[in-house]
Order: sequence, then structure tokens, then C-alpha cells
Amino acid sequence: MEVINELGRRKTAVARIYMTPGNGKITVNNRDYKEYFTTGILQYVATQAFLITDNIGKYDVKVNLDGGGINGQAEALRLAISRALVEIDENYRPALKKEGLLRRDPRMVERKKPGQPKARKRFQFSKR
Repeated sequence: MEVINELGRRKTAVARIYMTPGNGKITVNNRDYKEYFTTGILQYVATQAFLITDNIGKYDVKVNLDGGGINGQAEALRLAISRALVEIDENYRPALKKEGLLRRDPRMVERKKPGQPKARKRFQFSKR
């Protein structure tokens, strides 16, 4: 098996991954993923696809993360890893789909409209 290249997105975060068979090393922007994602919850989110498919320690992942915040980046990485695992073995698809890991979350920040301070907030209305 050669290198598998996949993409994951969430809000404005983009994760480009390169997955190869190995011993489970995940490198995010040339740093270890435990150093990059400091909280346990984010580390869990990043490796959730491996836990569901029972592939912990079987693949090395090199990740380029760009844009967004740390939470969106972790979820973008989760989507990219899920897509790569499905490309490796189609039998992982039902388990990942059941957990909702193959769905790209479409929620984005609503744009600011002209003539008001924020997306939905309005300036104070004065009747007189």
C-alpha cells in the first residue's frame, strides 16, 4: 500500500493527511499530535476513527492543518482520517457512518450584513 492522501474540513479548518502503514505516529504540522492538541478531549476526537475501526498503532499519519480554531482542526482531522480508512477498507464504512464520522459538518459562521453591527444584531431602534 502506498501513501493515501485525503482532505477533511470543518468551519474554516482544513486538514490534509498522508497516511502510510506504520506504528501509529501522528504528526501534526511537524509536531506530535499530543503536543499540538493539548487536551484529552481533542486527542480523543483526533484518534476517534482509529478507535472505532480498531486500528490504533497500525498507520502513520502526517497532517497539514490550516485555518480555524483548535476544535475545528481536530474535527477536520477526524473526517480526513475516517475518509482514508474507508479508502483502505470499505468494510469500515458502516461503523464510521453509524458514528457520524463520514459526514462533513456544514455549519459555518453566518456573514456580517451591512448596516448592522453583527450577523443578526441590529442597532437600537428609536421610534421618536
